[in-house]
Amino acid sequence: MYPMSLIKSRLNSGLLAAALLSLLLLAADSIASSAVDEFLRSYVTNYEQQKFSEQVPLVQSNKSLIPAAVKKLVQDALSKDQDQNRKMYLLNMASSLASMHMHQNGDDKPLSEVEPIIKEEVEKMNARLAELMKWKTEERVIGNFVMMRHREEEKEQGLAPVLYPHWRHRIFFECKVCHTSIFRMKRWANDISQEKIAAGEQCGKCHDGGISFSATDEKHCGRCHVAATAAAQALHDPASFDQEELKKTADRIGAKWRPENLPGGKMPLDKWGFIDWLELKRRNVFTPLASLDKNVEEETRNGKIVFRTSSDFVDDVLFDHRIHSDWITCDTCHPEFFVPELGGNRVKMIQISKGRWCGHCHGKVSFTFANCKRCHSVPKSEQIEGALLRSKH
Repeated sequence: MYPMSLIKSRLNSGLLAAALLSLLLLAADSIASSAVDEFLRSYVTNYEQQKFSEQVPLVQSNKSLIPAAVKKLVQDALSKDQDQNRKMYLLNMASSLASMHMHQNGDDKPLSEVEPIIKEEVEKMNARLAELMKWKTEERVIGNFVMMRHREEEKEQGLAPVLYPHWRHRIFFECKVCHTSIFRMKRWANDISQEKIAAGEQCGKCHDGGISFSATDEKHCGRCHVAATAAAQALHDPASFDQEELKKTADRIGAKWRPENLPGGKMPLDKWGFIDWLELKRRNVFTPLASLDKNVEEETRNGKIVFRTSSDFVDDVLFDHRIHSDWITCDTCHPEFFVPELGGNRVKMIQISKGRWCGHCHGKVSFTFANCKRCHSVPKSEQIEGALLRSKH
């Protein structure tokens, strides 16, 4: 038999060796992970800057890292906090890398693994788009949103989707009441649920039976879940709404609605048939609440910026901070959408039309950017007193 001291000594040596091996493996994993991250930084930079000639030697010289790099891109893409655009961007990046790896290094395994994932995600996206298009007519009024996140649950309960009319709420509340303290100013970014509403969050901030009807009372389900039902018709035609009903609601919550100031007794509409909110304010038709807290002092910003257009035939754009800050808070736009620095934002019309810059609101909850003269209102020969000048670029 071995002496106990020898057994203990060998046991301790074995434990020490195992511990050292674990540390070495962890260190190796860390080094490998760091190498993969460094490779991806270079690959993504080349990809975004279109330095395609530099990608080939990069892929060839990092053959051993690419399978792990592709997996990392896929994992990042499928993480819960990724929006759809970012997800598809990362998956396309993974596919591009895997494809180059196959052609340059002769290994098709990463590509064979990533292609089914992309196919599945594209099928999901197409199904989601098809479902959205089915409800598109319900959103023909600017600011009307059909909420589809919990569609399967609603089907099981025999409920129509929620049709949320921004314009109806905007009569009583400025945008800043909800955005951005209650809701992010981005569609699909708020994960609205009945559980959160019942807990007094999200819509439950108002729909608690006090400010407005209770969203937890089943008898009121049909007041929100109205998309594609007869009850939705009133939300498709703002001009036909009962003015006395609006006045009673406004008086009850502390806002003001003065139908006697309406031109001809009707809602002022632009040529696209959407409500002209500035005209309503000019005529003193309404005074919406600026906050749910009556002790909060409303904050507005003055300051005008003239954006010089690059065309000699298109009038310049006048941006008035006061008009916007009457409705929204500064952090709605800054710094997420606009760098708060004159000349720091290369605003392009084509990008606005795709939902960037001013397109975050205009065309979705505010007047469409197709209404050119609403913004392009300053002739080249005119000077706006006190306005900052943003040179054309």
